[in-house]
Amino acid sequence: MLTLTFLGVGSAFAKRHYQSNALVEAWQSGPDQQVTPDETLLIDFGGTGPMALHHLKDQPGFAYLNRDERIFYPAIRNVLVTHLHGDHIGGLEELASLNYFRFRVPTTGRGYRPRIISTEVILANLWEQSLRGGLGVISPRRASLSDYFQPHAAPAVFRNPGPAFTLVDRYAISLFPTDHIRIQQKYDWPSVGVLLCDRKTNQTVVFSGDTRFDPDGIGSLIASASQVFHDVQLEPFPEPVHALWSELRTLPTESRRKMFLYHYGDEWRDPAFESVADEFAGFAVPQVRYPLFP
Repeated sequence: MLTLTFLGVGSAFAKRHYQSNALVEAWQSGPDQQVTPDETLLIDFGGTGPMALHHLKDQPGFAYLNRDERIFYPAIRNVLVTHLHGDHIGGLEELASLNYFRFRVPTTGRGYRPRIISTEVILANLWEQSLRGGLGVISPRRASLSDYFQPHAAPAVFRNPGPAFTLVDRYAISLFPTDHIRIQQKYDWPSVGVLLCDRKTNQTVVFSGDTRFDPDGIGSLIASASQVFHDVQLEPFPEPVHALWSELRTLPTESRRKMFLYHYGDEWRDPAFESVADEFAGFAVPQVRYPLFP
């Protein structure tokens, strides 16, 4: 089975529920029968990610993330980056540094290197525009992204993408473009969402990443999915970079009933949003495992 646990469910500037990063775990039997998952995938790791993961390691069922009361980063086998905003990549420097300097692989003497997955342009920009400033030198030489990670580039397309990679040979993970930030037109700023597929049953789960309301783009993926995790913007800003709550309410009932909303602001308890529980699957809850393909 596959499970998804949000480290946090908050927006970039939320203070109550950490930022919206998620841990996907693949199990041959399940968390009720296994202490450690067979494979792990972290979808984004923002500025609050290390603190959120530090908190998660002490929760029941997540002891495999704990090593001497510290985060055991080698338990994270794969990291998927949806885009380059700080609430999605701000924790990667810590993850990379501790894997390299604290968790050396005995047989090679090198630091532990998880696989890092995204489009080619996102991976190139991740290093050149974000990580190189803090990680670019390993004394006495210059470093590259491959010193800290095993880069894995994949395309982001809507139709027949083929899997970017698989977990336990059963769950196919694909990327699709999202309409988050625009330079001149849709999809011209690199940003992706995640489609998870159970190749045994052909069921799919959509994880939107960050996107404006885009029924013409990802509407068909949502309609055919068994579960959906969609980012939401509660404030009715005139130029949103996330799907507005008011926009998501216009989706068909069958789509909303299977849709958990995440990436919400601290005002989510306002009575104005009480109908979320009735109109949608609800607000996503942090640090709770969601079974994706039971």
